[in-house]
Amino acid sequence: MSKILSIVQIIISLLLVAAVLMQSREGGLSNVFGGGGEVYRTKRGLEKNLFVATIILAAIFIGLGIARFLLAK
Repeated sequence: MSKILSIVQIIISLLLVAAVLMQSREGGLSNVFGGGGEVYRTKRGLEKNLFVATIILAAIFIGLGIARFLLAK
């Protein structure tokens, strides 16, 4: 069972990395140093779906880590 959880956690981690890397880079630290100047806007469409998917993948990743920890005892 632990081996299956390990494999699933690796797959989820790869999906999580891909989801984070596909996020838009418009924000970031550019606003801190005087860049940007846009007004606040809401996420829509694919950007919002990617944002929600990232949160869900992170929650699954954390849950799998906790499950592996509890099963190891």
